[in-house]
Amino acid sequence: MIVAALLGNPNVGKTTLFNYLTGSNQYVGNWPGVTVEKKEGFIENKVKIIDLPGIYAMDTYSSEERISKEFLENEKVDVIINIVDATTLDRNLYLTLQLKQFKKPIILVLNMMDVAEARKIQIDYGKLSENLGVTVVPISATKEIGIDEVKHLLKSGNFFRPDTYNGSHHMENEKKAYKYIEEILADSIIEKSDKRFNIGEKIDAIVLNKYLAYPLFLFILFLIFKLTFSWVGQPLSDVMEREVVGWITKILENLMLNSSQWFKSLVIDGIVAGVGSVIVFLPIIATLFFGISFLEDSGYMSRAAFIMDRIMRKMGLSGKAFIPMIIGFGCTVPGIMAARTLESDKDRKLTALLVPLMSCNARLPVYALFAAIFFPGNETAVTFSLYLLGIAVAVLIGVIFKNTIFKKDEEPFIIELPEYKLPEFKSIMRNTWEKGKSFIKKAGTVIFSMSVLVWLLSNFNFKGMTDMETSFLAYIGGYIAPIFKPMGYAYWQSSVALLAGLMAKEVVVSTLGVVYGGNLHSALLQYFTPVAAYSYLVFILLYTPCISVIAVMRKEFGNGMMVFSVTYQLLLAWIVSFIVFITGNLILG
Repeated sequence: MIVAALLGNPNVGKTTLFNYLTGSNQYVGNWPGVTVEKKEGFIENKVKIIDLPGIYAMDTYSSEERISKEFLENEKVDVIINIVDATTLDRNLYLTLQLKQFKKPIILVLNMMDVAEARKIQIDYGKLSENLGVTVVPISATKEIGIDEVKHLLKSGNFFRPDTYNGSHHMENEKKAYKYIEEILADSIIEKSDKRFNIGEKIDAIVLNKYLAYPLFLFILFLIFKLTFSWVGQPLSDVMEREVVGWITKILENLMLNSSQWFKSLVIDGIVAGVGSVIVFLPIIATLFFGISFLEDSGYMSRAAFIMDRIMRKMGLSGKAFIPMIIGFGCTVPGIMAARTLESDKDRKLTALLVPLMSCNARLPVYALFAAIFFPGNETAVTFSLYLLGIAVAVLIGVIFKNTIFKKDEEPFIIELPEYKLPEFKSIMRNTWEKGKSFIKKAGTVIFSMSVLVWLLSNFNFKGMTDMETSFLAYIGGYIAPIFKPMGYAYWQSSVALLAGLMAKEVVVSTLGVVYGGNLHSALLQYFTPVAAYSYLVFILLYTPCISVIAVMRKEFGNGMMVFSVTYQLLLAWIVSFIVFITGNLILG
């Protein structure tokens, strides 16, 4: 089997190419450092492709560079696939020349040829191939143009050719590297328009403007939430709850007319009430990530990291730390793992402690449920405020940690802003589907299991089957409920929901669905005031994340950091939730 290593600068379409070559479902983003580990994929069991981290050079200054260099030095590699941006060859070929030092056959994949042609850039592929001593293949990854040629080349093994590279394998200094690149390009580019393609510059003049950047950033986020909770996601969720779940419930009730009472209760009050109360939020999850994927593929997310650098500096971090935090809005686990891309140990640890404060998508069903019940018509504003609160608290905690336990020098921030592009609908839908599939998988495994467990605990005690008020669950909830009395929700039902949420935050909704018999709207209105409901959401926003996050924190940083993270978030959630409850009641009288 042929082993191919896939390398390239960030934002050149490396992960997109990997997906199309292998059919693998990897996450595709449009910012530097999205690939923090090597990933494997296969082409018809003939070629194994290793997707290595996006890097600019082989100078081993970062963890990504070390991973790539060590792999090329120590592992079996038959060919290197070096993907570059055809519109910025002067920058991308620096890595290509460094890859020549490993004396492996190289396939140089020129991506974004459609953009290059639109800019009147014409490349003599034969000359470029001859000057570099590599096989050159032009493609447009997002349009799937040229992908089959790369596949055929890899499967056939016809990429092997004599090394005609007539430059030094060991570049003495960076200046001579770049001088040689200029000579190669002067001989290989037939025509390049003098007319500057400045649409992106004009857009940047607005979105990076020191007065407009932050208002625009907040406005764009608000539009995404409006799309999610007012225009598309929430309406579809309401239809799904009313029509689909209701229809399934009626069918199951008819099928189980002659079944035992306990079995009907398990299915209807346990599984359907638990899983059904969560799965109806699938349209909301999908809509939110459709909007986020659009921003990523358009090139705006790197600008967001750039404009956030000033705020991140106040926390002792660089703007690059904003990238793991953005990932954390999707899921905290990859957000913490993405902290590996940061250069210093201080930055990695501080970022990992702050990422869980970003509201992951698992919390979204809880927000949507409470916002629809207690704040009808204002769901967008309420949910948006929780996301902003998470960011604000992260900034505050970052400042505190910066001046206490992380007193070290700040790292410089270097980021390449990708070209703006109109996102490909197919690419966006793939990303959206991946998030939706992950949500459905969780509903069919973790949430299903927890719904059954919660039903058992809520219907049994040591004497056998019993009323819920005398069940195991009521006893457990009653034991911890006094902790939440100062915040206005000292009920065993809401307490056990928080406890169950340690498995997965969506389980909070499924647990409430089970203990309240599925009729959450009327039940929650009896137990919560609007202020207490918002305080409850604040606690869910800030308290200890799911068990998967705890596990990855231990794996990445050890037991001490894991315990510290769990403890400080519990205390933080209680304090902020209490402040919100007291302040809200004072304002409302």
